Order: sequence, then structure tokens, then C-alpha cells
Amino acid sequence: MAQMPALIPKEVEIQRLKKIYLMVIMLGSIAASVEVDNFVDGSLHQTAIRDSAFTPAHWWLYSHFIALPLGWGFVAMYDRRVPALRGPNNSMNTGLKITIIGYLATMFTIGINEMWHFWFVEEIFSVPNHWMFNMGVVVAFMGALAYVVRVYARLVELGAETPARNPYVAEMYKLALEGKLYSRSVP
Repeated sequence: MAQMPALIPKEVEIQRLKKIYLMVIMLGSIAASVEVDNFVDGSLHQTAIRDSAFTPAHWWLYSHFIALPLGWGFVAMYDRRVPALRGPNNSMNTGLKITIIGYLATMFTIGINEMWHFWFVEEIFSVPNHWMFNMGVVVAFMGALAYVVRVYARLVELGAETPARNPYVAEMYKLALEGKLYSRSVP
């Protein structure tokens, strides 16, 4: 990464990056609970022939697809406070953009799903309107992974410049920056 002038103190940037990490962990746990709800919804479809957007399993599922894009939007707003995470031409980080677009796709799929089931009653998970749920979540996870790797890389960068209290940790940072942390050539 190219050298960037320090726009904010390192301690402040580290604290902001840690807050972003906490927000990402919270949003990741919400996204993981969507997977649990997929099983709940699937078992409901085994017992009920047709349900609607107002069944309790869909309340839980659909609320995630509204909360996640909003939550990542809040991360994007807070992300503006860390200049090193900005994307090309001072824009939003690319991984963050991809994450928000993926979750927005799932949010708009809710309406498409209900219109589909208004005309076609079958509740099969291989119909095209369910593809958009899956593709949106996969795109969002890819973007979130790229963003988390970028935040982590910046934390490692800053951690190497600030002295660690534990000399073993300081040595690990040094090896990581040299690219030797997981190398077999380290004596």
C-alpha cells in the first residue's frame, strides 16, 4: 500500500477501526441468524401449503433483509471517519459498496417474491424469485469479506507502528509485515 499522510492520530484511527470491527461482528451475527431462519422457514413450508409475508417465520426473515442494508449503511457513514479506508477518488470502499448492493438486492426481492407467489402458488426454493435472495446474500458476503480484510490489514499496519506491550505480539506484527508469518522459512 502506498504511503498515506497521517490525517488523524493513530490512536484515534485504531479506536475507530475497532468500532467498525464491532459493528461488522454484530451485523455478521445478524446475517448468521438468517441462515437459522432459512431452516425455520423451510420446515414451515413442509407443513403449510401456502403462507404469506405475514407469517411469523417471514417476519423474522424479512426483518433481516431490511436491517442488514440499513446496518451496513450506518457502517458506511462511520467509515467516512477513517480516511485510509476510502476507495478510489475518495469514494466509499468498494467492498462496502458491494455489501450494501447485495443486501439491497435481497430487500427488494421481498416484494418480487410476494408478487410471484400471488400469481404462482408453488413454494419451491428453486424458482427464480428465490435465486435473487441467494445471489444477493452471496454478493453481500463477498463484499463484507473484502471490507473486513481491508480493515484488518489497516489494523495490522497501525499495530506494527505502535509498540506492543507483549514483545511476542510485536514480533508477530513484524513478521506479518515482512510476509514471513506463515512461511516455513522462518527459523
